Amino acid sequence: MNSSITRQGGGAPREAVRVRRATARDAKRLTRLVRTSRAYEGQYAAMVAGYLVGPDYIETHQVFAAVDPATERLLGFYSLVLSPPELDLMFVADDAQGLGIGRLLVDHLRGEAERAGLTGVRIVSHPPAEGFYRSVGARRTGTLEAKPPAVMWDRPELLLPIG
Repeated sequence: MNSSITRQGGGAPREAVRVRRATARDAKRLTRLVRTSRAYEGQYAAMVAGYLVGPDYIETHQVFAAVDPATERLLGFYSLVLSPPELDLMFVADDAQGLGIGRLLVDHLRGEAERAGLTGVRIVSHPPAEGFYRSVGARRTGTLEAKPPAVMWDRPELLLPIG
């Protein structure tokens, strides 16, 4: 399934941003998006410092990328695990935040989850992203406690209803 939104700038509509299945060729760009995310600066930096979204991960998981068709620039991506249902990763490029890319990705995720017969998707959120997930309909179900040295902070656990 391809989803899209029309981006506007300078008054004229631009070609629609589209969501497509990520390929192994996207691995370096996905990794760069994760490692350079301003959401993971400061105390959160260690979490993504050596993170790798490799070709094998992309080929074996449900990974989808939001791409600007005019430039082929990667604007964001997500990874959906089907069993048990969980949003594994979601990132939007820093300079693309506030343009509806995150909502586009969540809408696409809902479609993929519904086609897979899922009724809900678990989200273990980066603490600063909880507000975004709640704004798209996820509801908080609990808190995952920190597990040093891998994760040094508690994380909100949410459920995104499907259907």
